Amino acid sequence: MSTIRYSTSPQLKATLPANAQENNSIGLNILLRIVLEIGFLKMLPSLVEIGRRRKSLMLSQKQLASLSGVTQSMIAKIERGKINPSYLKTKSIFDTLEGLERRNELKAKDLSHPKIVRIQARDTVAKGVRVMRETGFSQLPVFEGEKPVGSLTEKVILQKLVSAQNPDEISKQHVETIMDEVFPTVTEDTPLSMISTLLNYQSAVLLAKKGHIVGIITKADLLKVIGSAAGSKLGK
Repeated sequence: MSTIRYSTSPQLKATLPANAQENNSIGLNILLRIVLEIGFLKMLPSLVEIGRRRKSLMLSQKQLASLSGVTQSMIAKIERGKINPSYLKTKSIFDTLEGLERRNELKAKDLSHPKIVRIQARDTVAKGVRVMRETGFSQLPVFEGEKPVGSLTEKVILQKLVSAQNPDEISKQHVETIMDEVFPTVTEDTPLSMISTLLNYQSAVLLAKKGHIVGIITKADLLKVIGSAAGSKLGK
C-alpha cells in the first residue's frame, strides 16, 4: 500500500498556510451567511399574523397581493396554512403591512393639546403647586421664556418636601432649583407607538413645529385614545 508524501519544499510550505486560511475564511463566510439568514427569518412575525393584520387594515387579499408583489393565490394559501413562502416573499408582505399600519397610525399632531399649561423657571414652587391644583395637572413643563428647560411634577415636589427640614423653605424656592429634566420633544408626524414608549419613562411629551413648542401630550391623553378604541370595538 503506497503512502502519499507531501513535499517539504520551502515554496509549498509557504503556500499551504495561505490556502488553508483562505479555505477556512470561505467556510466561515458561508456559515455566517447561514446564521444571519436564520436569524432574520426568526425576526419575522408568524404567518398567522398576515390574515389578522390584513383584515384590520380592511384590505382584500387581492389588494395586499398587488401591493406586496405576490399573487392573490399565495396570500390565500398562506392564510389557510397551505404553504410556507420564501423569506423574501414573506418579508415583502410584512413590510407592506407595516408600512400601511404606520400610515394609518395616529400621529402626535392628532393627540396633542395646543394650550400648554406651563411655568417659568424663576417662578416659586408654591406657584407651581397652585397651578397644578387649579388645572388638575400633575406635571408642568418648565420654560425660560419660550424655551423648555425642565419639568415640575408632583413626585419631585413630594420628594423634596419629605427630605426637607423646613417644608416652607421649599415652597419659596425657585422652580429651577428642584425641577427635573425637560420633557422629550417630538414632531407632528411622530407615531403613537413611539409616543407610547416615551410616556413609559416620562410624564409628558412636548410637540415641536419649526423650532417652537406648540403642544403637549400626557399619559392621560394616551389613556383616552386606548379607551376610545376599546369603546369602538365594543360598539361593533
